[in-house]
Amino acid sequence: MSTSKAIEQQIQEFLASHNQWQIKEQKLHREFVFKNFIQAFGFMTQAAIIAERDNHHPEWFNVYKTVKVDLTTHDAGGITEKDFALAKAMDDIAASI
Repeated sequence: MSTSKAIEQQIQEFLASHNQWQIKEQKLHREFVFKNFIQAFGFMTQAAIIAERDNHHPEWFNVYKTVKVDLTTHDAGGITEKDFALAKAMDDIAASI
């Protein structure tokens, strides 16, 4: 998986097919809202296992049933394929909860 910084066209293509994500402060950003804290925590637990496996960890913040996520690859200085992959995995996890 490439850790080269994505070009604007790649970012726009990702956003077009994953419309709940947006760019905020030069990072991929999404807010996930679940039915309750247990679902939010379960989402974070599942996402943490993938993030650890891939050695690519999100910036995230949780209050009750909301999880705010920012993704960027610090080593590359911006968004990379690693961020797209983790975002897709998070979407899949959220859809299964």
